[in-house]
Amino acid sequence: MRRFIITLSAVLAVAAYSLSCAKAPETSAKSGDEKLVGIAFYNLENLFDTINANGKYDLEFSPRGSRQWDSDKYWKKINNLAFAISRMTTPRTPQGPAIIGIAEVENRSVVEDLVNADPLRHRGLRIVHHDSPDNRGIDVALLFDPAMFEVIDVTNTPLAEVSFPTRDQMCVTGVMTGTTDTLSVIVNHWPSRLGGEMESRPNRVAAARLSKHLADSLWAIRPNQHVIIMGDLNDDPQDYSCAVTLGATKKSKDTQLHGFFNPWWSTLLMGTGTLSYKGRWNLFDQIIVSGTLIDNKKHHRTGALAYDHNWVMDFDFLQNPEGSPYEGTPLRTYASGKFLNGYSDHFPTQIFLRIPRSR
Repeated sequence: MRRFIITLSAVLAVAAYSLSCAKAPETSAKSGDEKLVGIAFYNLENLFDTINANGKYDLEFSPRGSRQWDSDKYWKKINNLAFAISRMTTPRTPQGPAIIGIAEVENRSVVEDLVNADPLRHRGLRIVHHDSPDNRGIDVALLFDPAMFEVIDVTNTPLAEVSFPTRDQMCVTGVMTGTTDTLSVIVNHWPSRLGGEMESRPNRVAAARLSKHLADSLWAIRPNQHVIIMGDLNDDPQDYSCAVTLGATKKSKDTQLHGFFNPWWSTLLMGTGTLSYKGRWNLFDQIIVSGTLIDNKKHHRTGALAYDHNWVMDFDFLQNPEGSPYEGTPLRTYASGKFLNGYSDHFPTQIFLRIPRSR
């Protein structure tokens, strides 16, 4: 478990909050009138196949590379990740998320291997994938359950403001089963902090500006549609790109209809993150919802769907074990050049939307 030096009252507060984050949290939806649907995001940390198809950037993920990345290790990672995704269930959502955004996948083939692995095959998940121009050869993608979500449009937009090839932003638009609400999910993997957080900040601000432009363009056509911005943003909720450029608010009561609410701001403040660097927790893996999914004094939501709650899925099996040097942090595939047979260096995240039951 994570260690905190705090007062007794803070211990009780954090313990109560941890129950809502580490386990399937309680919800405000009324079981008889409404059901829940989950939307998740997971950075899969270098899900590469074993074929060197990208020169020096791909060499380490090959049998002759520094990681000696062979079929045995590849299939162990595939099955580990498929198992993790299969556990993204709750008593109210036993089937798992309707939509799962993923990052750091090399190509469509590895995503197909993932959804066809034994722990996930029964889900019948469909894939939306696009090859980005990223130097490392990694892409974003989206998995969806066709029984819960119908895709009607996909666009991929390059981040033209930066001076290097990086991941395109994938916008998947569809309709959630049981509603007529149009929902667009913009899947992101914003530029990293390579070179320093401050030095690289303009790149993520540019990415946030593009996400906001995509959302505004959607609203110009369909003012009532919902927009969700998800991904590994390489920034925390309070950072400039999220809080200022996107304008994603800390409190839902402050969210405008065509603005954004960021539920992960409060989560991080309570000490829960999705990745750890030098003993400090960050929460880069965010799912940010538009004001059209929120009821507050400024406006009423525009359709049947409504935001309910969020969850950092820091399952025990995804953590470094008790007594280890990095106890409680994500159990990754490699550390210090050693194969750990882990999962990812990020925890997955999930939000839940309320949806009226069919009459």
